[in-house]
Amino acid sequence: MNPRLAAARALATVLAGKASLGSSLPDVLAKVEARDRGLTQELAFGAARWQPRLAGLAARLLQKPFKAADRDVEALLLIGIYQLFYTRIPPHAAIGETVGCVDKLKKPWAKGLLNAVLRRAQREGEALLVELEHDPVIRVAHPRWLQKTLKAHWPEHWEAICAANNVHPPMMLRVNRRQLDRDAYLDELRAAGIEAFACPFSEDGIRLAAPCDVQQLPGFAEGRVSVQDEAAQLAASLLELKPGQRVLDACCAPGGKTCHILEHEPGLAEVVALDLEPKRLQRVQENLERLRLEATLTAADARDTDRWWDGKPFQRILLDAPCSATGVIRRHPDIKLARQAEDIAPLATLQGEMLDALWPTLEVGGVLLYATCSVLPTENREVIEAFLARMPGARELDLAGDFGLKQYHGRQLLPQEDGHDGFYYAKLIKVAAESGTAKTGVPTT
Repeated sequence: MNPRLAAARALATVLAGKASLGSSLPDVLAKVEARDRGLTQELAFGAARWQPRLAGLAARLLQKPFKAADRDVEALLLIGIYQLFYTRIPPHAAIGETVGCVDKLKKPWAKGLLNAVLRRAQREGEALLVELEHDPVIRVAHPRWLQKTLKAHWPEHWEAICAANNVHPPMMLRVNRRQLDRDAYLDELRAAGIEAFACPFSEDGIRLAAPCDVQQLPGFAEGRVSVQDEAAQLAASLLELKPGQRVLDACCAPGGKTCHILEHEPGLAEVVALDLEPKRLQRVQENLERLRLEATLTAADARDTDRWWDGKPFQRILLDAPCSATGVIRRHPDIKLARQAEDIAPLATLQGEMLDALWPTLEVGGVLLYATCSVLPTENREVIEAFLARMPGARELDLAGDFGLKQYHGRQLLPQEDGHDGFYYAKLIKVAAESGTAKTGVPTT
C-alpha cells in the first residue's frame, strides 16, 4: 500500500472517532513495504499533531466542508498539506503521490479537488497561515476546548505547554538498578556511540540525544534498561518502598511502573499488578519476563474489590488513574482529535470512584500514591481535594524532590520540550480506618 494512503486510512479512522492511531496504524502498516513504514507513521502522527492548523488552512481553501462519509478524502488532504509544510518531500512529489492515492478510494470526483486544493496550498498557504494565526487554535495547533482550558488553568504556562505538545518527544530510559547503576550504563552508551544525559529528577533516568531502536541499546534484551519517561519514573521513589511490603499497582499496563517498583525494592513481599483488560496484561508479562521479575497479575475492574481483593491489606498502593492523557499529547497526538471537553467530568468521577474503592484495601499507616498523565486540575488537585473532604481518615503527605509545580494538593509536572512528560502526583496516608466494617469483618472506627 502507498504510505500516504495507509497514513490517510489510519487518520480517517481517528477523524471518524472510531479508533486511535495506536489501534488503527498497525493494521495498515502490515500492508506497507518495510522501507515505507517510517514514512507512514510520520505522516499519520504528523498530520494528527498539526491537524488544527491543517484543518484551518483546508477550510479556507475548500468551498464547503467534507461530508462524514468522505473522511478518507479529508484525511488524504490533511496528509498532503502536512507534507507541503512540515516535511522535506519535494512539493511535486507530495502533490502527485497524494492525488494518485485517490484511485484506491473509488471516488473519482476527489482527484480534481485534491489536486486543485493542494496546488493552491502550495501557492498561497504561507500567506493564508499568517492571516489565520490571529486565532490561537491555529497558532498553537490545539482544539479550541483544550486551548481555552489550558489558558484558563495555566495562564502563564499554556503556550509553553502547547509548544511542548507539538514537538517530537525525547526518548528516555530507565536503568535497572538490580543489574547496574546509571553512571555505569551511561559509560556503556558512550562506548556504543550513543549520546545520552542523566535525567535531573529520576535517579534511574537517562535522556537520549536522539531516539534509536531499542535493539541498539546495550543490554536491552538482557533487561539492563527499559524505555520510560522520566515523569513516570518518579512513582517508585515517591512510594517509599521497604522490604516486606505488599504493593498494589492499579491500572498497571503496560507495566513500566510495576517493573520499576520491583527493581527499586527487591525485598517486597508481593506486587499485585491490576488492569481492566486481560490483553493489556500480556504486555506487562512480557516486560516482567525480559527483566526477570515476578508479580501477581490480575485482570479486573479496580473498583470491583469483591472480585479481586483477598482481604489482605496493602502497605503501598499506586493508582495511576485513567485520565485524559493531556500530558502526553506529544507521544499520542491523536488525543487532540479523540478527546472532547465533555470527557473530562466523567473521567474525574471515575478517578474518585477508584480512590473510594481502593482506600479500604490500604492498611492504616499505608500510603496511596495518586498519579495521572493529565495536566488538567479537574482530574488532579480537584479530585484529591474532594477525596480528602469525604474521607476523614486520609491525610496528604508532602512530595520529596523539587520537580514540577507545587499545587494546593499534590504536584504538577508540565511537559518540557527536552524533558519529561506532563504528569501529576499526590501522596496520601491512611491515618484511620474508614467507618463501617472492613472486608475482613473486623469493625473499624
